[in-house]
Amino acid sequence: MKELLGLPNLITLTRIFVTPLLVSFLLTSGDERAILGVFLFLAASMTDALDGYLARKHGQVTNVGKLLDPIADKLLNCAVFIALVQLGLAPAWIVYIIISREIIITALRAKALQKKLIIEASWIGKLKTLAQTCAIVLLMLGRKHLGVYSLLGKAVLWLVLIFAIWSGCAYLVKFLRMDSPKAPVVPADSSSLAKELQHSDK
Repeated sequence: MKELLGLPNLITLTRIFVTPLLVSFLLTSGDERAILGVFLFLAASMTDALDGYLARKHGQVTNVGKLLDPIADKLLNCAVFIALVQLGLAPAWIVYIIISREIIITALRAKALQKKLIIEASWIGKLKTLAQTCAIVLLMLGRKHLGVYSLLGKAVLWLVLIFAIWSGCAYLVKFLRMDSPKAPVVPADSSSLAKELQHSDK
């Protein structure tokens, strides 16, 4: 319980509890309040960096935090994507592939950690995360606020799809190579495992 009540973990928990409220707001507020929705989404997204920074700065990195942080991040993005589909702002099939990728990679990362295999975050995954945030913001703003530039949201969403498939396949290949019986065994220390958990979204 003491681990859970640390400030970094409380910030992470806040992101989890804010997610359904944000989704409810998006589904009921209409176009005229899209800017406020964008502000709430970006504020929630920034807590992902804030909780990690505070945990490292104050020596409050905990196993609970390592577990909750990636869950909170994925929950926020996936829930908002589903809301955008419901609003007709994003194609359902693209969102389905993006969310499926997240589920598969999370399962593979859990398996890798179980076997103490460290697979570092790739630059493609980092680009996916950045493009994903941009796509969500642009799609939220939509035609009412962006006019003809509203098509940028759909264009960036296609980039997210490409990066998601690309990084997902790259991770799968790395996992299979490292999990192969012929692969050299490299012991993973606790700090490496912690780093892997902290960046499990990439």
